[in-house]
Amino acid sequence: MKAYIFLADGFEEVEALTTADLLIRAGVETKLVKVPEGSTGGCKAVRGSHNIKVKPDLTLGEDIAAKDLLDGDCVVLPGGMPGTKNLAASADVINTINAYNNAGKVVAAICAAPSVLGTNGLLKGKQATCFPGFEDKLIGAEHIAAGAVADGNIVTGKSMGSAVTFGLKVIEVLLGKEAADKTEASIYRG
Repeated sequence: MKAYIFLADGFEEVEALTTADLLIRAGVETKLVKVPEGSTGGCKAVRGSHNIKVKPDLTLGEDIAAKDLLDGDCVVLPGGMPGTKNLAASADVINTINAYNNAGKVVAAICAAPSVLGTNGLLKGKQATCFPGFEDKLIGAEHIAAGAVADGNIVTGKSMGSAVTFGLKVIEVLLGKEAADKTEASIYRG
């Protein structure tokens, strides 16, 4: 299994890194992918919404072409501002989430980022959650007030405070409940 997590300047650090950590614990090959649109030019690091710099594994357009990301099983969009807006402005991100969705692969978004799914038609007829105040961007979805919601291949999360719940839900959809339970147990073993 392989997952890609998109990072654009202004991403929510806890949502991205908690999800990456949990996926790795579950044995999923996980790559952090810098989205260059809206990013600090020339810098390999991506600046989070709280000014934490994270060095990605790959940069779109430099290290990897968007079409080469289609070999994965899951793509994750963390929230944060202006990270969510920067993700929404990237044609490569939109093309990738649409390709994953059309192939029935897991598309996951947390906090403000489910708005990217909603405005691109991926939530029609689905149940979903998001950061409070973004419900109107879940176009075509039934809003569920929960930490994380899975509906078919779509996984959405509410906020930074539900990052662990979201990450475990992504694992459950990818690998099954037993894998999610084992991963959850691993975070409490210390």
